[in-house]
Amino acid sequence: MGETEAGTARGWVEPLPEQQPADLPPKELSFWKLAGPGAVLVGLSIGAGEIVVWPRLVAQHGEGIVWAAVLGVFIQLWINLEVGRWTVCTGESVFTGFRRLWLGTAPLFILFTILGWLAPGWARVSGSSLKALLVGPDGWGSDPAWTGITFALVVLVLFGPKMVYQSVEKVIEVLVVIVVVGLICVAVAVGTGDSWRALGTGLLSVGYVPAGLDVKKLFIAVVFAGAGGTANLFYTFYLRDKQIGMGARMPMLQNPLRGRSEAMPAAGFRFTETAENVARFRDWFRYVCQDQWLFFFFLNALTILLFIFGSLAVLYPQHIVPAEGRLIWDEAAVLGQVWGRFGTTVFLLVGFATLFSTQLALVDGVARSLSDIVYTNFRHPRRRELSWWYM
Repeated sequence: MGETEAGTARGWVEPLPEQQPADLPPKELSFWKLAGPGAVLVGLSIGAGEIVVWPRLVAQHGEGIVWAAVLGVFIQLWINLEVGRWTVCTGESVFTGFRRLWLGTAPLFILFTILGWLAPGWARVSGSSLKALLVGPDGWGSDPAWTGITFALVVLVLFGPKMVYQSVEKVIEVLVVIVVVGLICVAVAVGTGDSWRALGTGLLSVGYVPAGLDVKKLFIAVVFAGAGGTANLFYTFYLRDKQIGMGARMPMLQNPLRGRSEAMPAAGFRFTETAENVARFRDWFRYVCQDQWLFFFFLNALTILLFIFGSLAVLYPQHIVPAEGRLIWDEAAVLGQVWGRFGTTVFLLVGFATLFSTQLALVDGVARSLSDIVYTNFRHPRRRELSWWYM
């Protein structure tokens, strides 16, 4: 029994339409005018793994594991490139591409997405970092209360402007700039020749695992060096809303509170392999490669190495391993001993910018993923617009 017949028999599955033939739109704008999707993915990637997990591991075990952080980012780069290839060619999300291989991917990725992000530790560290920045870790309010404040800020960003992606992109780009500039300032303030040499030694110690380091813990850290979980797959939505490749033939996700949205087709397009279309594909995929190598790999690797460098320069020499629940505050307090109150504030600001960008991108990406899977694969949800399911 084919997918269409099986879906009709089940009643609740909506068969996927065939992809429509269409020419690839030409790439007319420069790389910098199209930049954005990779930067949003960086904002998602530089989260708890970069600012909490890796600095703490390095504070415990030294520079010998630095290579593994860069390896984690490098492995995820190739996932992003293939996700980008599918969306450039078809305009579809990667979840629709998986569904074309096997019907069971729809409920499976709903399960993966919910289980992967249900426990909001990724949001709680964002709330605690905002609390530490404004009132100190022992100041007014509980961590859950401050986490609620950060979720309110997320709602303002997502449902303020008409086009959801544009506000997410602009806010995250500002946060990434704060993180990078702040980390460079910290590195200049605390760096020594010994700490820079230690960082270089760690990068070259490929395969080294210090005695006493649980391999399972190292594996988890490698997985979350970068986006991790299902978050790499969110890249498909950023490309589509930036109108990259065949994404230009798909409507952008609009804020349902600001008026009716254009109906989203369940299926994308397929281009005929003419010389012109193949040349256009190469132009678009070259953009995806540049976007991912520059933003995701280079910028992500740079930020994670700067976070690690701060730990090598400040925490490891003093044998300080911060408590898990207060790591950002403890790191900032130690930095304050070197650079004064200004240094403490800078690191707390970097910490909040890092974690809030992850929180914002995760809420947006999880909502996009679930709404896309539900809307595309099941019969009754199509009675509502995709933007309604996103909300």
